[in-house]
Amino acid sequence: MSKWIVSGGHEPHRIEPGTTRRARWRDKCRTPPIQMTGAALLIALSAPPGLARDRGQYANSSPELKAWFDGLRSGKGPCCSDADGSAVSDVDWESRNGHYRVRIEGEWLDVPDEAVITEPNRVGRTMVWPMRGYQGLSIRCFMPGSMT
Repeated sequence: MSKWIVSGGHEPHRIEPGTTRRARWRDKCRTPPIQMTGAALLIALSAPPGLARDRGQYANSSPELKAWFDGLRSGKGPCCSDADGSAVSDVDWESRNGHYRVRIEGEWLDVPDEAVITEPNRVGRTMVWPMRGYQGLSIRCFMPGSMT
């Protein structure tokens, strides 16, 4: 015998007299607070971790240099800090007709003009601040080095 037959099959649902359709829907859809709290907690714990990182490779930098890196901005906004950027070898970037290209993870990307940092490079090495988003890899900031 199936559960469908035991549960009443096609027997019509009984409605209490004087109950409105809205009241029936509200009672049917009401979720206990403990279930809502559990669901919210599950969603929060399943979210991916943030992408920011501080590997400590510049922990011995001077406070002035660290403050300079923290204040770097391009036309696309703040670059974050040196810990978020990556140094680029001379063979992994090039300048042609006033525009830059950089190789990241084996792929050449054109650097948008608004991503180029225009102030003098205090460290002398080329740096890039790549960002991975829903449209793929993009460049937030680019600071050319001594090759220019």
